[in-house]
Amino acid sequence: MKNSEKLSIKNTLLQIDITKVGAELCSIKNNDNQEYIWQADPKIWGSHAPVLFPIIGGLKNNLFYYQGEEYTVPKHGFIRHNEALKITNHKEHSITFQYKYDSETLKTYPFKFEFNITFSLNDKVLTVSHEVINHDSKKMLFSLGGHPAFKCPLKNNENYDDYSLVFEEKENSNRHLINDKGLQNGKTLPFLENTDTLQLKHELFKDDALIFKDLKSKRISLAHKTNGKVVTVSYSDFDYVGIWAKPDGDFVCIEPWLGITDHEDTNGDFEKKEGIINLAGKNTFKAEYTIEIHS
Repeated sequence: MKNSEKLSIKNTLLQIDITKVGAELCSIKNNDNQEYIWQADPKIWGSHAPVLFPIIGGLKNNLFYYQGEEYTVPKHGFIRHNEALKITNHKEHSITFQYKYDSETLKTYPFKFEFNITFSLNDKVLTVSHEVINHDSKKMLFSLGGHPAFKCPLKNNENYDDYSLVFEEKENSNRHLINDKGLQNGKTLPFLENTDTLQLKHELFKDDALIFKDLKSKRISLAHKTNGKVVTVSYSDFDYVGIWAKPDGDFVCIEPWLGITDHEDTNGDFEKKEGIINLAGKNTFKAEYTIEIHS
């Protein structure tokens, strides 16, 4: 990720940094100067925590169709890497970024939207709040998600497989597979079988993300084998979860999603896109997830 000005919020326990470009959470540090967020090594994966709006993943042929017209939105949407975000609030414990439609956005995404994302800190919990406002009298279609990448291992004397992901409940869930273009291929594999623990190892991600559509858990923790939980992501407002890393990356992403990447056999009809949110005219949609630091 290119260098970007960083903006901070903090309290007596944590300091949080967010990039001005793209509003990416790029650092969480405690009083011991322990970093919890992946530092975006460009040789492996040059991002920290992209904000996903108004799509998640990719579009088949990079296109969607709405009311007979063709449109294109980049992978994961247009908040990521966006240099036009406005800061509408910045206090010691919170910061809000805003992006609103204009004549240019309407050419590629035909909705009169306002997108606000707020990062707020309370003790050792960071809340990431999203607000989507439909300024039109007509409906608006969108997806929304988070993509935070946590440093793993946290310390130099630890190994990746010293860590696991611990689910709130025991799960029985298939992973949904994607093709080499990042689109769903309609296939699934049994994956979580009456377990609340996923042992991390780099080869887990050789076939890209682990995608789950039916988890009972609404919180997932990154845990060390002897030190216990270090970070918990809670996401009660979100339906899908992606778990991802580069196979050679010392990080793991816990991704709450409202929506999902296209199917490879889609006809591109945006109204029929899986997981799409339908927001009535003049209405507001809100969803948040939290990141809690345990150590």
